Formats: sequence, structure tokens, C-alpha cells
Amino acid sequence: MTITRLAAAAAGLAVLTACSSDGSAAPPTVAPIPSVTGAVTPAPSVPAGTPDLAAPETVATGIDVPWGLAFRPDGSALVAERNTGRILEIVAGGEPREVYRVRGVESGGEGGLLGLAVRDDWVYAYFTAAQDNRIVRFKLSGGDPEVIFDGITRGGRHNGGRIAFGPDGMLYVGTGDASEESRSQDRDDPSGKILRLTPEGRPAPGNPWAGSPVWSLGHRNVQGIAWDAQGRMYGIEFGQDRWDEVNVIEAGKNYGWPEVEGRTDDDRYVNPIVQWGTDDASPSGAAVAGDTLYVAALKGERLWTVPLGGGSTKAEFTGRYGRLRTVAVAPDGSLWLTTSNTDGRGDARDGDDRILRFPAK
Repeated sequence: MTITRLAAAAAGLAVLTACSSDGSAAPPTVAPIPSVTGAVTPAPSVPAGTPDLAAPETVATGIDVPWGLAFRPDGSALVAERNTGRILEIVAGGEPREVYRVRGVESGGEGGLLGLAVRDDWVYAYFTAAQDNRIVRFKLSGGDPEVIFDGITRGGRHNGGRIAFGPDGMLYVGTGDASEESRSQDRDDPSGKILRLTPEGRPAPGNPWAGSPVWSLGHRNVQGIAWDAQGRMYGIEFGQDRWDEVNVIEAGKNYGWPEVEGRTDDDRYVNPIVQWGTDDASPSGAAVAGDTLYVAALKGERLWTVPLGGGSTKAEFTGRYGRLRTVAVAPDGSLWLTTSNTDGRGDARDGDDRILRFPAK
């Protein structure tokens, strides 16, 4: 049985709980994030500028359930359409252009073409296939896709799907429990985990358990991964009934699902640095610019900003653009944000789904 973690602000805790949807309490506050063991090195190149959230620019409209978003070395963006399996290239000022269609995508529920990552001239894609969730890589110049990792349990919900290359050059993968909760605590099952792989899809050297792809366990549905300038990794977690989470991810640590949701006094599990009520968040993508973590919220229809140097979190754009799925920082320091109003759970507006860009100050 799931034990709801205590939310009281006791001495030494790093975070307060979020305000309720009626605004009856203050937003959560996060303490300065300490150095952690197992931070990957070298430190990533995190843009130092601050995105200007008061200067939105629409760079694309009419996208069919955008999910993954990754940038190529030339600054152009690749966007995955969850239901169609298409990958679109987006250049600021130009029309979206299909550059690839991933074969074998089986969309339905929360499954389909999900996360994207780019390394050199390889594009990596996480998607739901007929029997499982898997990761392929391919080149836009041609050739057949190569399956580099498969066997991640698929489900109508909780397919995870976020992938990103860390500052150590390894591929990190957020997976979900596929609504089968016991998988999250089974170290031999890739579901409900964060995985760390080589670019070829093998368990990365230095993982907590030799020969295992598992980096951390006890996750419900990881859909956001980001690193700060000190190499600290953040994982964004969908809660069930009460608490969504932002966690600092450390090698070999257990984040509690399904035994706990939100904070706990059980030292077997790592506490989140921030927790929000599910009505205020249902968070998905995440990105770091400067000393701020940006988290896109679906049900909450807002962009949360989390000050990594300590202070109050803040909700931006509440209700303005509808459901927000993915947030990413471009090579030029601008912040890109995708809506998710055509996914069957939102109210589509004229031009949805759209991609917004906020320039760096």
C-alpha cells in the first residue's frame, strides 16, 4: 500500500509543499541545493543567461501532439509528433518540415513517439512499439534505424519516454512503471527507473550495479531530465493522487515508488527537493538555464520555475497556453516550450499545438 509522505515543514527539510489550486497557501520554497555524490562530470555547458518570459515568440503551430524536442548542432530543432511518428525540423522563421518518420510506432493512450536526443549526426528516439517501449538511433541522411535498447514494458499509461545525453556523454532514459507498480522496485526490470546507457545502448561503465543499465530506481513515471552547471541531475516525477516531485538524482538511490509518494521520514528513500499537488503540476519536461530549473506542467497548465540557489518556486503562464509538455534550452540560450492541447486531455485552441520561444536576456 502506498504511504503518503509527510508534508510538514520540519527543521532541516529542503522544501515546503505547493499551494493548492485555490491559492490558499504559498508556493513551495526550495533550499539551496547542496553538492551531491555521484554527480556526473565534467559539468555541462548550461547557458548563463535568463530567458525573457515576457517576450514570447511563436515558432511553429499546427503540430500534432509534440513530445520530444532536441536541437541539432546547427541550432535547428527536431520535434517528435507522438501519434504520427513524424519528426519535424523547425527553424525559427520557417515552416515545420518532415525529415523522418519512425517506423513501428504504436500510438495509443500515453504511448507513441516520445523522447528525442541528438549526438553528432545520430538522432535517438524513444517510442512505443507493438510489444514494448524501445530506443532506436538513425541518421537523417538515410539508412535503417538501429534498435539499441528494447524490452521496456509498454502500457496504456506511464511509458516514461524522456531521453537526454548527460554531461558525461552517456544516454539517460526515464521510464515508467506501465501501471504495474511492483516493477519500480525490481532492479532487474528497466521499467520505473532512470537508465544510463552508452551511445550504443549498453549498460554504461560506472553504473551502480555492474552489467545493469539501472542508474536509479523507485520511479513512477519519469518525464523530465536535466542537469545544472555543477553536474547535478534532476528527475521530474508524476505523482499518483497527491504529490508530484522534483528529485536530485544520485546513482543507485531509491526514490520510493510505490511505497511512498512525496516526502517521507523513511531514510531508505530519497526525498524530493520540491513537491506540488497534482492539480498544480502533473509535470513533464524540464530544463536548466543559469541557476533556475524550468518545469512544464500538464494538468497545472503552467511553467514552474525552481530557483536552485534557494527561494520560492513560481508559477508562470497559468492557463495562458493550456497544457505544457516539453521545455528545452536551445544552444543560443533561448527557452523553447511546447503545448499539449491536442493530446485528448486538453482544450485545443486555434493554432494548437504550438511551440513557443523565449529569447535569452
